[in-house]
Amino acid sequence: MKLRPEVWFAAVRAPLPGRVLRLALEDAQVAQRLQSGQASALRSLGVSETAAEAFLRRDPAREAADAEWLAAAGNRLIELGEADYPALLAELSAAPPVLFVCGNADLLWHPQIAIVGSRNPTAGGRDLAGDFAATFARSGLIVTSGLAEGIDAAAHMAALDAGQPSVAVVGTGPDIVYPARHRALAARLREQGCIVSEFAPGTSARADHFPRRNRIIAGLALGTLVVEAAQRSGALITARYASEAGREVFAIPGSIHNPLARGCHRLIREGAALVETAGEVIEALGPTAQRLAMSLRGRLQSAPQGSAAAADPAPEADPERARLLAALGHDPVGIDLLAERTGLTVGVLSSMLLMLELEGVVSAQHGRYARRPS
Repeated sequence: MKLRPEVWFAAVRAPLPGRVLRLALEDAQVAQRLQSGQASALRSLGVSETAAEAFLRRDPAREAADAEWLAAAGNRLIELGEADYPALLAELSAAPPVLFVCGNADLLWHPQIAIVGSRNPTAGGRDLAGDFAATFARSGLIVTSGLAEGIDAAAHMAALDAGQPSVAVVGTGPDIVYPARHRALAARLREQGCIVSEFAPGTSARADHFPRRNRIIAGLALGTLVVEAAQRSGALITARYASEAGREVFAIPGSIHNPLARGCHRLIREGAALVETAGEVIEALGPTAQRLAMSLRGRLQSAPQGSAAAADPAPEADPERARLLAALGHDPVGIDLLAERTGLTVGVLSSMLLMLELEGVVSAQHGRYARRPS
């Protein structure tokens, strides 16, 4: 049962326990009790008195601001269990019950690689992050990181400068930029990619938010690459979440004299893959990418009849797929030209091209697509 948007905003801010919110999505009776507006009903669900009071407290000005945020172009609230909720993130045992998204939410279904590391990297580490991110972006992978100083920012900017989108997961509300000096970068991400949070709009940064952000970064991605990290770096938390989720963890080694190499060396000793090139990472991500492709195929096939994203289980019977394949030749073309040729939206084309690429039907290079020789 879907919860009303205003209920989500209040529940996340209170905050109500994640287990209660996930249960409400599965059990209509729990959802009804949650939306009843009665403290006794909340207490019966195991909600503390403090959280119940915060949840039930009305703030008309905040509610009006929430409605305005949700009505703005590009802003989304996506519940766990919805078709648009990213499949790989949903695999986590403690998947966020709701996501607040600014920008192109379709990107959350594209294959992603997380790049994380030190907030104070060496010049060489910053360059490595940018080089790897640019190569990943041109290969069709979405670069995902946390909008922090250092490695995060270098990865986002390199992907965007390569003309490709990037995803930022933040430890604030999606409308709050932290650190503030990244306002211009955040604006580019909203325009060319997306910003994601499990925290409601208006939520300020808090130290305990960032490990939660890190689990989302790891959960969205096929794998996590650590570029430079000290022994107690938050990047190691992201790597641990990735490993626990059964995703690939990669680390770039460095000098034994560099303190920012010690976290990477520790990860390698614990089983992370030592990598020296972006190609090694891309090759290792294949199995998880195939799982994502199967989830995406199911998402398209289960879309409501008449939806732009609907797809028939039999590819040859799908007129939109046939139209796209007819528009593709052996000479690479950009997605904007494909949109003109097919009449399909860029969002729908992105999902369809991803599935065709993972099926081996289409190749992608530098943001341009072509049919593979049969």
